[in-house]
Amino acid sequence: MTERLKAAIRDTGVMIDDVINRLIPKSNELESRLFDAMRYATLEGGKRMRPLMVLESCAIFSVDESCALRAAAAVEMLHSYSLIHDDLPAMDNSKLRRGRPSTFCEFDEATAILAGDALQSLAFEVMADPDTHPDARIRLKLVEGMARAVGPRGMCGGQQLDLMSETRDLDVGAVTRMQRMKTGALIMFACEVGAIMGKASPKHTMALRNYAQDFGMAFQMTDDLLDLTGVQQDLGKEVGQDAKANKKNFLAFMAPGEAKAKCELLVDQCIHHLSVFEPARVEILSDMARFLLERRY
Repeated sequence: MTERLKAAIRDTGVMIDDVINRLIPKSNELESRLFDAMRYATLEGGKRMRPLMVLESCAIFSVDESCALRAAAAVEMLHSYSLIHDDLPAMDNSKLRRGRPSTFCEFDEATAILAGDALQSLAFEVMADPDTHPDARIRLKLVEGMARAVGPRGMCGGQQLDLMSETRDLDVGAVTRMQRMKTGALIMFACEVGAIMGKASPKHTMALRNYAQDFGMAFQMTDDLLDLTGVQQDLGKEVGQDAKANKKNFLAFMAPGEAKAKCELLVDQCIHHLSVFEPARVEILSDMARFLLERRY
């Protein structure tokens, strides 16, 4: 990881935590347990990859930083909601997330469900607020794009396919579709936020979409490799989960070495897609793609 990327990740974590702290304040009201669970799931943890993508895509088009941070926080809340629900006993039954007990283990299953629901709702509330962008038409596009990323043709649909993979023999096409929906849809939206808020040209919007699509596939392949060969202490979550649940992933169709070679090709394509922009404006996005080849967490 480059020093430049390390600094960007660190700074993004600090800024996003600050925004989320304000959007989800500590509560002394009767429903304070819900707020505690929401804060537990979103603060002080994770790679902040998606909000960093939001901030970097916004920076390309000189979007106001305070607006970009609100959009990035909304995307992170949406991602956190998906992790809460993915970890539930009815889904992946994962007891460890980001190096500590999953939300349903720290609180309880019902509170975790409510925390996930509340984070999803709050994400849309934040994205629809005039403080996120003064143009109502832009806010509508943001809400529409986020809804598509999380809905039946996005994360939720992908999670359904993921559950089906435990009992059905999915082919490589179905697994690819599953990962594009479950993992790739929100990554693509995170990269599109800057294009939407900055009113980018179709050429620049498509370049970011193509980057995100290849990034999402490479990210999932490295995730599958880490689930097979990674260390729980590094990952902050249990390893071998797919094998335990008999779920299909990319390693069901290719050897680890072949998957790594495919990742290298996808990363090269990511870098190529960004060539339409000034190099200085996409340094972090380029670094993020290259880091996929060496990530251990």
